[in-house]
Amino acid sequence: MRLERTVYTPRTPTETFTYLADFTSTNEWDPGTVSTTRTSGDGGVGSTYRNISQFLGRKTELTYTTVILRPDEFIELMGENKTLVAHDQMTVTSEGSGSRVDYVAEFEFKGLTKLFAPLLRPAFNKLGDEAQKGMTQALR
Repeated sequence: MRLERTVYTPRTPTETFTYLADFTSTNEWDPGTVSTTRTSGDGGVGSTYRNISQFLGRKTELTYTTVILRPDEFIELMGENKTLVAHDQMTVTSEGSGSRVDYVAEFEFKGLTKLFAPLLRPAFNKLGDEAQKGMTQALR
């Protein structure tokens, strides 16, 4: 399952990237996040984060790792638990006097969860819309 959202902000690409590259910022803009804490690293490639999210009334924990980081431009994180692998990509580009963020989230379900994944699309779309709103507000 793949979600794509775009956010425009008056912040510079450097400010925008710095904010988003610290994945603990999900505490402020991702409505599904209960908490995100960095568990190792300095925020660069190889850094890990413990993310607890709530989805459809259930809490779930994922361990995210920063796998690609191109300063002021692109970050990719991979999150995983026993039922899900998530890839989050954020591309920041200059747009007018501010920035554009293209956010892509891909979810690969494991085990029996694969069977129910198509039924979850509406809930994931709603979560994506809410995250887009939250990110827009946080980057104002």
